[in-house]
Amino acid sequence: MKLRTKALLSAAGISSLYLYSRVRAERNVNEIKPVFKHRAPYIFAHRGGKGNYPEHTRLAFDNAVNQQVDVFEIDIRLTKDNEIVVLHDLYVDRVTENSGKVSDYTLKELRELDFGYNFKDIRGNYPYRGSKDAKVMTLRELFREYPDVIINIDMKDSLKTEAGQKIAPLLFELILDEKVVDRVIVTSFEDEQIRRFTGFSGDLIAIGAGSEEVTKAYTLYYSGLGHLYHPSRDTFQIPANVSSLRLDQKRFINFLHDLNVKVGYWVVNETNEMKRLLDLGAHTIVTDYPDKANLIVNY
Repeated sequence: MKLRTKALLSAAGISSLYLYSRVRAERNVNEIKPVFKHRAPYIFAHRGGKGNYPEHTRLAFDNAVNQQVDVFEIDIRLTKDNEIVVLHDLYVDRVTENSGKVSDYTLKELRELDFGYNFKDIRGNYPYRGSKDAKVMTLRELFREYPDVIINIDMKDSLKTEAGQKIAPLLFELILDEKVVDRVIVTSFEDEQIRRFTGFSGDLIAIGAGSEEVTKAYTLYYSGLGHLYHPSRDTFQIPANVSSLRLDQKRFINFLHDLNVKVGYWVVNETNEMKRLLDLGAHTIVTDYPDKANLIVNY
């Protein structure tokens, strides 16, 4: 009887704590940034749409525009001479005929490389080797050449590197210089890199969540303490699942949307999966094949 009484008292204590936290928690809803005030859903062309063209090149970006994408999803790296270039990998080996770290090249040296060299089509051919439009692009060039497209910028240089220490203030300075505050989203897998960027930008620019932020939000949601989550990011760009953990639950999507956090999924290349996620309420589809997404969204 005593054990039962203790258990009931313990349960009552937990219940009281939960109710108290509900009362004390203030509803903290994001103000929607201008970049997210267009009609949804958004199609993000992953690295410009790397399924059909060499990634992060004018070939890919031109095709993405033709497919009416809303956003270029890109990655950036810093060169030896502190230029911000549109590249994913730490090394140039995978996408060019050469090798070495991006941060060991100057912009002039990178411009000499062929970024269509290793792109293979479905027939096993290399159709873009030597193409004048398969060259490295700077972020400044991307802003200027595609003035009507939103740019989602993923900072790839780790804070553990010299380039990673420099990238945040240089990126913020470039965004201000090009007057593109309302058409960019800045993110990183490293939450600390995001915090470093927001140390310069404040609440001026739309920000994506890093891995730690996503984990915190999902943990509170799943444990029934979602009311304690105070969003500090404007968008979550996440996979549908991590191992056995499902991040594509309708209730989780609604939970974030109620806080004005836009939910996007990557990388989605099958049309059935695109449709499934959009039916669940996804705001964003990140895809290598913007032509497929275009068929679904504009059907």
